[in-house]
Amino acid sequence: MVASILKSAGYNTGLYTSPHLIRFNERITVNNKCISDDEITSFIDLYKKDIDQISSTFFETTTAMAFTYFANKKVDFAIIEVGLGGRLDSTNVVTPQITAITPISFDHKDILGNDLKSIAKEKAGIIKKGIPLVVGLQEKNINILLHKIAKQNNSPVIDTLKTKEVKLSSLGTEFSTKWGSFLTPLLGNHQADNAATAITIIKSIKPEIKTLAIQKGLKETVWRGRLQKVSIPIPIYYDVAHNSAGIHAMIKTIKLVYNKLPNIVLCLKGDKEIKLIANALKNNYEKLIVTGSSELELMKAKELFLVLGKYGLHGNIEKEKDPTKAFNKLIHQVEITNQPGVIMGSHYIAKAVFDKFGIFM
Repeated sequence: MVASILKSAGYNTGLYTSPHLIRFNERITVNNKCISDDEITSFIDLYKKDIDQISSTFFETTTAMAFTYFANKKVDFAIIEVGLGGRLDSTNVVTPQITAITPISFDHKDILGNDLKSIAKEKAGIIKKGIPLVVGLQEKNINILLHKIAKQNNSPVIDTLKTKEVKLSSLGTEFSTKWGSFLTPLLGNHQADNAATAITIIKSIKPEIKTLAIQKGLKETVWRGRLQKVSIPIPIYYDVAHNSAGIHAMIKTIKLVYNKLPNIVLCLKGDKEIKLIANALKNNYEKLIVTGSSELELMKAKELFLVLGKYGLHGNIEKEKDPTKAFNKLIHQVEITNQPGVIMGSHYIAKAVFDKFGIFM
């Protein structure tokens, strides 16, 4: 959203995100245009000896590639998404103009910690001395903690304002703030909050950017795999949500838009918090079809089915080892129940989803 607004305001804008959905190139873009294969291979050819010498990891190498590319393209702004955590992340070598922390929830507990405060401390590692921090809507104790750490670093804190008059429709999410009314095609109350955080960032670094440019940037934001509608007129969505907070947001959004529970195809990587995911799904779906694929680095359907059962998920659930067959079952289920469908749980199944529904990147 921030990148789209800056681009709309006429700035040469770099964006570094992870993971990708289909092609590695998606991770590094300038003005929505992906880095080319030639530019990737040129970087590797130029720095291969250095990469080998220091045993640079995949993500470290990718981050260095992004920074080099942005420097070569002389971007006015680079929006850098942390890979995992914050404090020890490769991206944290930058001295930013501003930092932002969106709502914190449970994910990667094996690495970041077993409670939200521990995770928040890792995220807070991106806070820099004297650099402003924008804080997304947080649980009260997490908000207090982030403010405390920011104060220790003499970092001014700007809290995201709560949105008003949020409305969901087939067009996306409409909402109001003290800066005016806005629309983002991304669906969900949480996307209104995310957009408010993006506007707060923009107003903090470039207050002269006009409301019209912000409205245009938000309206033109594309972020695939976030409750992305992949089937018309049959309502089927693809959502990469793979933690309990993401799943709660997805369920809430579907209920608000359709006033019905979704039929779901679920796949997950083995490192996810499956107990929390099972609790989030409980009593929140019409039918659940579990699928997977070791070739796609996902848990096998049988394995995931058994683990979900262990955590008390039993009602109207079946397993299907072939993802494409699972999609076909979902389409049939949506047709006979007249209730929406969601394929969810992983970035890794994106190609199979897009191939099935004829979506082109």
